[in-house]
Amino acid sequence: MLHVRALSKRFGPQTIFEDLSWHIGSGVRIGLVGPNGAGKTTLLRILAGFESPDSGEVSLPKGMRIGYLPQEVETLEGSTVLGHVLSGFGEVREIEEEIERIENELAARPGPVELARLTSRYGDLRHRFEALGGYRLEGEARAILGGLGFPNDKVHAPLVTLSGGWRMRAALAGHLLRRPEILLLDEPTNHLDLESMAWLEEFMDEYEGSLVVVSHDRFFLNRVVDGVAELEGGRLTLYAGDYDDFQVEKESRKEALLAAKKNQDRQIAHAERFIERFRSKATKARQVQSRIKRLEKVERIQIQGGPKSIRFAFPQPSRSGAETIRAEGIRKAYGDKVVYDGADFIARRGDRIALLGPNGAGKSTLLKILAGILAPDAGTRRPGHNVTLHYYAQHQLEALGAGRTVFEEIESAAPDDLRPRLRTMLGAFLFSGEDVDKKVGVLSGGEKARLALAKMLVRPASLLLLDEPTNHLDLRARGVLEEALEQYTGTIVFISHDRYFIDRIATSTCEMKDGKLDQRPGSYEDYAQRLRVLEKSQAAAKPRESREEERRRKPDPPAPDAPGAGTGKGRDARAAGARPAPKKPATPPEAKATGALDDGWIDIGIDPRSAPAEPEPETGPGPKSREQKRVEAQERQRRHAATKDFKEKLARVEAEIASLEGRLKNLEAALADPALYRDADKARDSKREHKEVQERIAWLYDEWSGLSKTIDDLSRA
Repeated sequence: MLHVRALSKRFGPQTIFEDLSWHIGSGVRIGLVGPNGAGKTTLLRILAGFESPDSGEVSLPKGMRIGYLPQEVETLEGSTVLGHVLSGFGEVREIEEEIERIENELAARPGPVELARLTSRYGDLRHRFEALGGYRLEGEARAILGGLGFPNDKVHAPLVTLSGGWRMRAALAGHLLRRPEILLLDEPTNHLDLESMAWLEEFMDEYEGSLVVVSHDRFFLNRVVDGVAELEGGRLTLYAGDYDDFQVEKESRKEALLAAKKNQDRQIAHAERFIERFRSKATKARQVQSRIKRLEKVERIQIQGGPKSIRFAFPQPSRSGAETIRAEGIRKAYGDKVVYDGADFIARRGDRIALLGPNGAGKSTLLKILAGILAPDAGTRRPGHNVTLHYYAQHQLEALGAGRTVFEEIESAAPDDLRPRLRTMLGAFLFSGEDVDKKVGVLSGGEKARLALAKMLVRPASLLLLDEPTNHLDLRARGVLEEALEQYTGTIVFISHDRYFIDRIATSTCEMKDGKLDQRPGSYEDYAQRLRVLEKSQAAAKPRESREEERRRKPDPPAPDAPGAGTGKGRDARAAGARPAPKKPATPPEAKATGALDDGWIDIGIDPRSAPAEPEPETGPGPKSREQKRVEAQERQRRHAATKDFKEKLARVEAEIASLEGRLKNLEAALADPALYRDADKARDSKREHKEVQERIAWLYDEWSGLSKTIDDLSRA
């Protein structure tokens, strides 16, 4: 489909890649990974035709469309969000924009002559728009924009009013609507909230073209790609499977290469010893020359120098009070938009709380209030005893001294007793050798983010408030930060869209929605599982709600003895004042129950031959009769019998969930141990079992939700 042959690219003296070849087939989904500066963005731009290689060529079939989404979008075609998304459809876009202009002119109430002209033109445009499929395209465009977080009233917003993040979403929506044969995405999740990322993952399941995506979101890569291309040291290496499979296979290949090199080195050393020993002996001259020629032909195995793993302990904070920080009755509004009104939040010593919610829910606002840099309109903020805090946000990168070196910048924040260890700390954050002497002003966004985080962590504080700390960090740098935070003994409140990072760091979550805070213990996966169970229960409840609504709308059936009963004249009979039919009695224990499930309802079928005659209802107040008490006792027995089997099954499901969750924790601990990857087969089996256990737990939670609802329905029936 797309062929890359002998591609080379240099920037000054630096070679980005050389003699790179690659074939991208039809329908493949490739994750392009590698450290910052490896050339991933450059390679995507060359594939998209926005940049030329120094040598080599990129070829693809004539007429094939390529869509390219860069990391940052400066300008977009079209005047509005919807206009841009439809901009790839030529005449449809032009008609859409003219329709919008005429609508604005009509809203200005023109005179009769102009009104007639505009109305006539408006009708013609609408007719042509429909003939070209514009309504279908507009509907799809609106659905895509909605999935990416655009509310309905914002799809006509002028592009010039959008921030960079929203422009990127609009650009992504345009590519998704056009569905090119090859789609190149450079960090598409950078500006998406968790809901939009989940929607995008589902959308990509339906996409039929080829995909090459650069992303540092491991969850996204695992969900979307079926292959990984690693660009490192100017070389492109291909792997099958998702990102987790890539990690296992890479470690396996590395172990195999090391073993092969060790064996080759041993053979070479043996040959060299033979040559050295017998070089001067005439009787061995032929054998010596044979070995010399053989050594000259040997293709030496080269081990690419990988990054060194540096481990050390960051200075830990002094012990704070049991309660680190509390906010009570917080109110905050921006003009007419009320973000919080009476919200409460608490973080205790050792908590690691992830703030979750859609963009605009108030996550950064809460973090700023907790940091004390934004005052609430009402309510109180109270830090605990002996609490010191650090606040990290993207503006921290701009606060770095551009004229200082990396070492001077971290030295300015470090206490005296840590100065001898500063180079080691910088090494842990991937600044080694000459990197520490770079001026801050020439650092990339990722390098600045690493430096700002290292600068913050060298001076201990008992509370860390982190706003998107993984932005601009590549996968290796994120791993360094995760290890540093796992060592940290204080309290962390953080915002992140990296679901893997959240799952590894968080011990509890705080969901923000509609101005309310919902704090719960557990990791991101626990939070996601609760959402899945809630969605399932809501979906299961819809048939019941619609059926109850239908029953409320329908008139009561006529009584058996009412005029017109059974003849289609019940409506007239009720109008004449006929009394309603008596309710059906409770099912006796000896009645035969069929347990048929229909639209979310459990119908207990009764054999009419075994059911007793219907008792006449009581017509006046007074103590319960013997017959009423007997019927109520039968009802209690029926409910117990109907729910007994379901409750037993529910208990078995809960026991299996508990057992599997224990197994899942053991597997996660094993997968976090680097020693596991020395045995590639064992690592692969552990990863496969981890996925199977996760899927089984998800299925069991669905089963648990269904059983719980069934028991509840039977108890109320």
